[in-house]
Amino acid sequence: MNDRSSLASGSTQPSSVNTSSIPAVRELGRNDLWDALVLGWGDFKRAPQYGIFFGLLYAAGGWTVVLLATVSGYYFLAYPLAAGFALIAPFVCAGLYEVSRRLEADLPLTWDDVFGAIRGGGRRDLGWMALVTTFTFFIWIDIAIFLYAMFFGMKAPGPWALIVDIATTPHGQLFFLVGNLVGAAIAFFVFSITVVSFPMLLDRDVDFVSAMITSVRVVRRNLKRMILWALTIALFVAFSLMSGLAALVFVLPLLGHATWHVYRRAVAPAE
Repeated sequence: MNDRSSLASGSTQPSSVNTSSIPAVRELGRNDLWDALVLGWGDFKRAPQYGIFFGLLYAAGGWTVVLLATVSGYYFLAYPLAAGFALIAPFVCAGLYEVSRRLEADLPLTWDDVFGAIRGGGRRDLGWMALVTTFTFFIWIDIAIFLYAMFFGMKAPGPWALIVDIATTPHGQLFFLVGNLVGAAIAFFVFSITVVSFPMLLDRDVDFVSAMITSVRVVRRNLKRMILWALTIALFVAFSLMSGLAALVFVLPLLGHATWHVYRRAVAPAE
C-alpha cells in the first residue's frame, strides 16, 4: 500500500521537510540482496520491452557523452565520464521502478502508465532529486579535471601516451589510484542518498529531503549489506565499461528492478 493518493497536484516547488513523512527503516536479512536480484531479473523477463528501452536509452547517452569528450579533444575525460554517468542512473531507472511496482501490485502496465508515473513523480520532488544527482555528476567531472591537471599539468599527452603512462609509470599509476579512490568516495555518497530515495519518491507523496534522509538511514542501519550492494553495482558497472557500455542494455534493467525490491524490504510500508 502506498500513499500516492495524497499527492497535491501541480506543485513544482521543493517541498518543506515533513518529519512525520520519514518512514521507519528495516534491517535487511542475509538473503535479501540476492532475492532482490532474482526478483529484479524476474521483472525484466516479465516486461522486457521496458528494460531494453531504458537500457538502450542509457547506453546511448553514455556513448554520446564519451564520443563528445573524445572528438572534442578531452579524451582524458572519457573514462571518468563513462564511470560517472552511473551517478544519474537512479533517475533513468525511474520508469523501471514503476514497472516493478505495477507488476508487484498486479496493476495494468502500459507505456502511458510508466511515463505518466515519471511525470507525476516530478510533482513529488523527483525532479529535484534528479537535479541533486546531476549536480553531483558535474562536481565529479570538475574533480576529474582538477586531478588530471595536478598530475599531468595543462599539456595533455596523446591518448595512447596517456594509457601507457598510467599502465607503466608510478606517476600514472598513482593518478589512476587517487582518481578511483576519490571517485569511489563520491559514488558512495551519491549511493547513500539515492539507494531508496528515487523509488520512494515514485511510490509515496514525500519531499526529496525526507527521501534522502530515509536513504541514508537505510545505509546506516544496514551498513555492511549496503556496502555489499554498492560493490555489486560497481562490479556490474565495471563489466558494462569493459563491454563498451553495451552490457548496460541488460545491466541497467536488472539493477533498476532489483533496487525497487531492495527499497520494499528496507523501508517500512506507508501507514
